[in-house]
Amino acid sequence: MADVKSRREDILTASAELFAKKGVASTSMREVADLVGVQPGALYHHFPSKDAIVNELITRFLVDLQAAYDAGASPRLDPRERLGRIVELSLEAAQAQPHSTQVFQNELASLRERPEYACAKDLADRVQQTWLDAITAGQGAGAFRSDVPAKVFHRFLRDAVWLSVRWHRNDDLYTNKELAHDCLSVFLEGFALPPRTRLSSSRQVS
Repeated sequence: MADVKSRREDILTASAELFAKKGVASTSMREVADLVGVQPGALYHHFPSKDAIVNELITRFLVDLQAAYDAGASPRLDPRERLGRIVELSLEAAQAQPHSTQVFQNELASLRERPEYACAKDLADRVQQTWLDAITAGQGAGAFRSDVPAKVFHRFLRDAVWLSVRWHRNDDLYTNKELAHDCLSVFLEGFALPPRTRLSSSRQVS
């Protein structure tokens, strides 16, 4: 039983790596089998199809992500702290599962309407709602701007967070906590200094 479970994990790990690098459509089951070190037919003892592998990768990722949100981003937190925790937890998930993160980002949009991905779609909707609840709560509390729709702000911030998996590495000296802080700071306060600060800074440099 342990060997079967271990083999399934090997298949999922190899598939995630290949799907992230090449895309699902461009990856064959033979390539997955070669990376795992088994005959292609052996894969079908564990998964009935390539779609089944994709589905499990995405579903597992989203289950783990939502569990992290539920445990670490309580609605009782201050709005900024709550949103900051969501950003940080997302970055931690991306760091822990970089390939699954990319598969989720690259593939789910084109798969979510297929019946077999109904569970993954529901999970993705719940993840999105966690972000939206935090943003709208902050708007309601007067902590965030209300003239920008919550869904628009969410999409900008979400994409900045998830796409960081393409350049932010596990061994980067720039930590997830620092990245989460800076990301949220730029989105909430902007990047430009106020005019007086700019004038003061220019005087100091000169």
